Amino acid sequence: MSTHNAGRGAAVSVTASALFAAIFLLAGTLPGWTPEEIFGWRVVLTLLTLACIVPLVAWGRAEVRAIFARVRNRPALLLPGAFAASLVGVQLWLFMWAPRNGMALSVSFGYFLLPLTMVVAGRLFFADRLSPLRKLAVAAASLGVLHQALTSGGLAWPTLLVCLGYPVYFVLRRKLGFDNLAAFGAELLAMLPLGIFLIVTGPHGVHGGGSGEGQWGVFAIGVLGGVAMVLYLLASKWLPLSLFGLLSYVEPVLLVGVSVLLGEALGWAALLTYIPILLALVFLAVDGRSSSKVLGE
Repeated sequence: MSTHNAGRGAAVSVTASALFAAIFLLAGTLPGWTPEEIFGWRVVLTLLTLACIVPLVAWGRAEVRAIFARVRNRPALLLPGAFAASLVGVQLWLFMWAPRNGMALSVSFGYFLLPLTMVVAGRLFFADRLSPLRKLAVAAASLGVLHQALTSGGLAWPTLLVCLGYPVYFVLRRKLGFDNLAAFGAELLAMLPLGIFLIVTGPHGVHGGGSGEGQWGVFAIGVLGGVAMVLYLLASKWLPLSLFGLLSYVEPVLLVGVSVLLGEALGWAALLTYIPILLALVFLAVDGRSSSKVLGE
């Protein structure tokens, strides 16, 4: 893993996190739109966004050719590829559903847990190594996660869906050799019939009984979703799985802020959950700066 790729990976990961937080906020504030309808438009518009980006760059065209060649030579890859599409499709839907149903904090906490489960996945499947500061970051974050689990009487299903579903998705993609944007575009293409069905049968579809307010918000979700996933998947490609997981702590911090803006309450006890996790971010930042100095960036 080159220093240049690691630097680019960190930058695009943070940018993607900010875009996902903006999408989360928009999804929770659009009047008259169902989560399923927004999900449908997100699939369609994100696919169109990728179709405008990927063919314009040489590596994007190369990825598309490589995907077609691999599937032509091994058609059996279509089955696990379809499974990967279903995994990410559920996550895209949940991201639209949670902020509209009082579960934004539960999903946010799932994203706090996700880096820990990604670190475990990286160690188990790819032998990723952790520096001492990254080990401290994991330990600090684990304290916050443990406090949350003990004080809330367990973990909500959206939390578990996020923190357990995404590692399966990313590990599967790497094992299949589909860890690129062309593969994600293929996954969206597999979801396209469902997306169109949800649009057509939604309140703004064939019957058109819903309010037209918020159309630009839905458009923004789709386009920003495409750009954010481009950046997020590039980060997953350029970074070691463990570092990619730890950098993902930026997103849940932002999602918690969005959850509060949407009206969900955080008590004082939450400080014992989030302070250790924020400390983990500090360890990670110091580790990244030290590594850059050593490597001469």
